[in-house]
Amino acid sequence: MVKETKTDFDLDRYIVQLLKDEPFFAAISRRINKSPSTLIPTAGVRVNPKTAQFEMLYNPAYFEKLTRPQRLEVIKHEYYHLLFDHVTSRKPQGIQNKIWNFATDLAINSHLTHLPEGALKPGEGPFTDFESGLSAEAYLRLLQKMAEEEKKKDGKGEGSGDGLPEEGQFDSHDDWDSESQSAEQQQANKIAEERLKEYLKDAVKEIKGSCKGWGSVTQQMQKEIIANIQTKLDWRKMLRYFVKTTRRASQRSTVKRLNKRYRYIHPGKKVERYANIAISIDQSGSVSDEMLGLFFAELGKLAKLATFTVVPFDDVVDPSLVYEWKKGQAHKAERVMYGGTNFDAPTDYVNQNNFDAHIVLTDLMAPKPKASKCKRMWMTTKYYADRKHFETNEPVIAID
Repeated sequence: MVKETKTDFDLDRYIVQLLKDEPFFAAISRRINKSPSTLIPTAGVRVNPKTAQFEMLYNPAYFEKLTRPQRLEVIKHEYYHLLFDHVTSRKPQGIQNKIWNFATDLAINSHLTHLPEGALKPGEGPFTDFESGLSAEAYLRLLQKMAEEEKKKDGKGEGSGDGLPEEGQFDSHDDWDSESQSAEQQQANKIAEERLKEYLKDAVKEIKGSCKGWGSVTQQMQKEIIANIQTKLDWRKMLRYFVKTTRRASQRSTVKRLNKRYRYIHPGKKVERYANIAISIDQSGSVSDEMLGLFFAELGKLAKLATFTVVPFDDVVDPSLVYEWKKGQAHKAERVMYGGTNFDAPTDYVNQNNFDAHIVLTDLMAPKPKASKCKRMWMTTKYYADRKHFETNEPVIAID
């Protein structure tokens, strides 16, 4: 049994010095959580399902053994995975994890020169004939062709082995398999992507005023990054996705459906999926009629998917004003309260009434509320998202 080597290495102590000549990566790094972990042998990136934030995990013992240039390249390697959606949505359907992992590493490592031993690189080792600087999708096609040729060469037939080298990755891609992820994780991925695009936009703005500009980021990569942030996620789809993934199953007896195992003895079970969702609408004076109209218009579309409870609030919740918006109904935008804003009021109401999820439509112009017993998401405009009064790990979605 290999004894674990303990170390006091803390990446946060080194990160500023490592990225002093990399303004772009420094701007990204300030927005990405970095956590030590002995559960992975080297390093990796993932979406934290609880916070819907991207985070970088690293093994302190591994990082302590690396040279300074190698540490920098590993950090950049992990951030490139984030920048190009390798962690969340870019993997083609039906492709095995290993071959996609190889393809993404080859695409990134084309642009890095001081990686530690074991990193996949075009033009080296098994990939001597691979051109440098291609996309992950282009390397995927080359790897598929190589795998088929290796299978035929070995005389094992098409269904034997995967035809790829046994080893090659130096980092961990264990949490990337979107096809086997829970609905909660998939929702977290979508929210993390939305946040990352905002981070990228802010980072690009920051480096415009820096004399070092993009640092070591090649012109080709600069073009790809800019193209990626111009692809905007639809906040309406995000809201609908949140509602859909909140649905839970309920069972009830029915005489119309036979029990498959005990026919005519026990009644069958009919499974229905529903979401017990509270949507709190901030009606304080700082929320404009235009914002309220925008919120209500989208709620009318959401009512095609689910029934939910509308909780108007300002600094209090008046239970007499709370109502159920039933599936298929229509309601006009209306202001029924005019006071200040206290987010503890709707949080208390939701906590006491056993909801599955809580969406708060607001301008965020109030202090941080108490914890929610169910998952909570905040929706506001871009203007207020940039000026919120408190920091939170819960999803904050900016609408148009």
